[in-house]
Amino acid sequence: MPESPLYQRYMKAYRAHRDHRAACSTCTDEDRCVEGQEVWAAFARAQDTYLKRRRG
Repeated sequence: MPESPLYQRYMKAYRAHRDHRAACSTCTDEDRCVEGQEVWAAFARAQDTYLKRRRG
């Protein structure tokens, strides 16, 4: 079964968050730089949307 566009967006957001977190010396799990917060928020929205769609 091919991956849905929604899943692809979710994984793209995850990779962006993971890559930023690995490269940013400022971000921690509790505190994020401005860019890190934006990347995290995009990932969280994509994850919420994907999981809501799967449940529902």
